[in-house]
Amino acid sequence: MSALPEPLPEPADSLAPVLPLGKDTGRAAADRMLGQELRTWREARGLTLRQVAPVIRGSVSKISRLERGESPPKPRDVRDLARYYGVDDQGMRTIEQLLEHAQSSEWYEQFSDVTPDYLKRLIQMEGDAEEICVYENLVVPGILQTRAYARHMVRAVMPSARPEEIERVVDLRHQRQFRLMEGPLPRVTALLEESVLHRRYGDPEVMREQLRHLLDACDIAKVNIRVLALSRAYGATPPYPIMHLKFGDPDQSELAYVEHVSSATYVTRPRALDDHRNALTNLRHAAESREDSRRLIAEAMARFT
Repeated sequence: MSALPEPLPEPADSLAPVLPLGKDTGRAAADRMLGQELRTWREARGLTLRQVAPVIRGSVSKISRLERGESPPKPRDVRDLARYYGVDDQGMRTIEQLLEHAQSSEWYEQFSDVTPDYLKRLIQMEGDAEEICVYENLVVPGILQTRAYARHMVRAVMPSARPEEIERVVDLRHQRQFRLMEGPLPRVTALLEESVLHRRYGDPEVMREQLRHLLDACDIAKVNIRVLALSRAYGATPPYPIMHLKFGDPDQSELAYVEHVSSATYVTRPRALDDHRNALTNLRHAAESREDSRRLIAEAMARFT
């Protein structure tokens, strides 16, 4: 196995600016998330836009605008489509929550007091991604954390935070996880250093619950959890977490996200993006198989007795 190239620092002019999200931008993001969910259910049923247009007493273009998030969703139309698609109870709860957020404002605005602008931008884009690959070398990724694990981790990195602030950060992470895990997209690959499984946050019960949660996530078809075993010599690894997002939009097909202590870098310049993508590809190749990764997680869980 060849060693990974050391990730290169990105030139300053290649960093996408981290801009605050306005209310209109957030509403548009919520509309797109709801539209994507409806499109996913329609395509899963093998239905065309023309076939479902009469369900909402509209035209093909009206359905198309709704699915692209280009027109405000009407609750009656959304629910009529969901019933016509035969959406199950769990899917209906997801649609109702997305509809609520699309009507009010971006769902994460309720956590604006504990959410920096650079993270708001990531949350918005996560909902539009088709694939997410995240590498973590210190902790379980936020989108796979249990509430108890997240609570202890947030306390460790925000020692001066008030208890209510910590709970709001935990609530935010839980909401992000719910939205990313529901539905067929985005597909999620998590590359974890084996040390993450043994680094303790909270008591043994908290760790057992967290590792059990990872094992349960392994059973979700769209989730691929892979462990980088300590026993293997696979060369240099990035010294920081990386998240890589792929989109269906040809105008913005992919980007990488690197979070720092109090800021974040959005990598879009082709050369730097290649470096991060190649690093993650090499890590995938070096990681244990899905079954061996499950075994390592189960063995780590057995240690917390």
